[in-house]
Amino acid sequence: MAHPSAKQVFIKGVTRSGRTFRPSDWAERLAGVMSQFRPGGTKAALGGHIAYSPWCVPTVLDGVKVVIVHRDLRDAEPMAWDFVMNFAKDNELQVEEGQADAA
Repeated sequence: MAHPSAKQVFIKGVTRSGRTFRPSDWAERLAGVMSQFRPGGTKAALGGHIAYSPWCVPTVLDGVKVVIVHRDLRDAEPMAWDFVMNFAKDNELQVEEGQADAA
């Protein structure tokens, strides 16, 4: 699955058999768990706003919930990367490599 030129991995909320993954807030939950992993090891200040990590962001693409995982997470926090990839594998979610279009 490693593709050196791909900057991101897209974990789709669709199983390999084509079913929509549940619960409906799975992407937000996964990204919430990963929110502590940030570039430079920076952490949110106490009492600050909760924010997703730029390395693990939930979104919707073409009507499908997706978590975009940046490959920098793998280099900075290998165990966190393994956790996210194993989540996708264990739940038989579709995973694609690529680069998100800039908006």
